[in-house]
Amino acid sequence: MSDRIRDLRNWSAGHPEVLDGAVAGLLLVLSLIGLVFTRDPDSAYRHADALNGLIVTLMILSLIWRQRFPLAVLAWVVAGEAVLMALDYGASGEIFAYLIAVYTVAAHRPLARSALGGAAALAALEIMMLLDDRQRGVLDMISNTILFCGVWWLGRSLRLRRSYLAELEDRAARLEKARFADARAARVEERSRIARELHDVVAHHVSVMTVQAGAARRIMAKDPESAREAIETIEQVGRTALSEMRRIVGVLRTDRDVEQPGAELAPQPGMEDLAGLIEQIRETGLAVQLDVDGDPRKLSTGVDLAAYRLIQEALTNSLKHAGPHARAWVHLRYTDRSLTLEVVDNGRGVAASMTEDPDTPGHGLVGMRERVALYGGELRIGPRIGGGFEVRARFPLEV
Repeated sequence: MSDRIRDLRNWSAGHPEVLDGAVAGLLLVLSLIGLVFTRDPDSAYRHADALNGLIVTLMILSLIWRQRFPLAVLAWVVAGEAVLMALDYGASGEIFAYLIAVYTVAAHRPLARSALGGAAALAALEIMMLLDDRQRGVLDMISNTILFCGVWWLGRSLRLRRSYLAELEDRAARLEKARFADARAARVEERSRIARELHDVVAHHVSVMTVQAGAARRIMAKDPESAREAIETIEQVGRTALSEMRRIVGVLRTDRDVEQPGAELAPQPGMEDLAGLIEQIRETGLAVQLDVDGDPRKLSTGVDLAAYRLIQEALTNSLKHAGPHARAWVHLRYTDRSLTLEVVDNGRGVAASMTEDPDTPGHGLVGMRERVALYGGELRIGPRIGGGFEVRARFPLEV
């Protein structure tokens, strides 16, 4: 029902002459009936005739265009009322046309124009009442003036209310657009976060699998048992990669298993899983040493994940670029206000690739900068003095 009412309002707003024509037609019929059947033989005014009916008809029919041309219609009605008074005809249904025209000017024109039009119409009414010596007295003039002002104020009040409702609808529309824009921005940010997570997971585990596969190929003929262990490591790392990818992408699914809600949304890894990560890297042949200064403290979820992914990406780069017989060191330093982590190696590192194309760093290095910047940290990435590569980050921990 509300939709039908809204559609009817929209249609009537686009075709105002239809409703105004119906109102004018009804008022005209009642006015003409009043002119024909309510003649007073003792009236001091001129008896109604065809000319009176024609003037009243023209005045009332002008109301059809009252919303499109309110000031012109008001001037026409005032002029018609003046002609009726000049011809000594008494008041009839055209008085309602006069009031409707005044209401329309107040309801459909700005304050300056409506006030000017209303004042002119009121002045014309006062003059006509003063020139008509058959008026009953001052009380009639006061009552007519109060009625006139009340009609004008009613139109003005309805205009203000209509403007207020239009402003509320416009504000609601703007808020709805802003909500959609915020939701769209949140989706873009979430996709970017998932892309970073997927990059870290895939880059790390694929690098481990590639190193293990190469080692298995080289020793398959000489040492089948070690090759079998390397293949088992590849299988285990592959399963871990699939599990992490399923956990990350699980937030995008809409048809999750009802019987196992949240099974694919296990907690993300953090610094508590760092020992397992380093052990996994050691199994690939890269010697990694972990040093911790200070008392480890509970980190926020975001910083915990960011620090873990940073170390994972740095060790993956060392694994891919440091070369054979390289070593890596992971150093953590906890203080009351910050967590500083360093990942260094003594190999070739990614310095050569950065020198070849410094304007297009890898996605992993870009992801490191984004993660650290997200939590207001500081990051240094580059070659070490004396050889090797260094990744150093500082995360503030104060609230």
